[in-house]
Amino acid sequence: MSGGARRPEMHRSVSLDRIGLSGLDVVVEADAAERLALAGRLGVPAVLSLTCRFRLAGMVSGMVAAEGELQARLTRVCVVTLDEFDTDVAARFSVRFVPVGSESDAFDDPESDDEIPYDDANLDLGEAAVQQLALEMEPYPRRPGAALPAEAQDQTDLPFVALDRGPASRL
Repeated sequence: MSGGARRPEMHRSVSLDRIGLSGLDVVVEADAAERLALAGRLGVPAVLSLTCRFRLAGMVSGMVAAEGELQARLTRVCVVTLDEFDTDVAARFSVRFVPVGSESDAFDDPESDDEIPYDDANLDLGEAAVQQLALEMEPYPRRPGAALPAEAQDQTDLPFVALDRGPASRL
């Protein structure tokens, strides 16, 4: 991080020297203050837990491949009932840490590993974990068992339903 750059809510720096050619296993876990700050950043009522295990492969030409396993528990707001509820997020993922400026143009291949640029001799595994959590979060969370009320499911009063039935229905 340089100059006045914002420090991430969950910063876990790992030196490239520690990774070497043989690789490295690292576990990062958010503490109470970090979870509070992350809740604000992610727009959720609470981050109850966040742990991420990384297996960093040996560095090749400045690139470090990483396999990760994320476990988190969040308090979310149901889009149907507006009630708060707790939910788990679990995911396995692969990413590549690459030097700034050497990112590939892999946007054409959605199956390729995400690339996380780094600009010094350290990787920020905390920020990588948070970014992965944000990608894995359900965009429209529903409390288990939550259903739309019957009147919300009634399709007859929607403005374009008559158009779907054709010209005869508008006479």
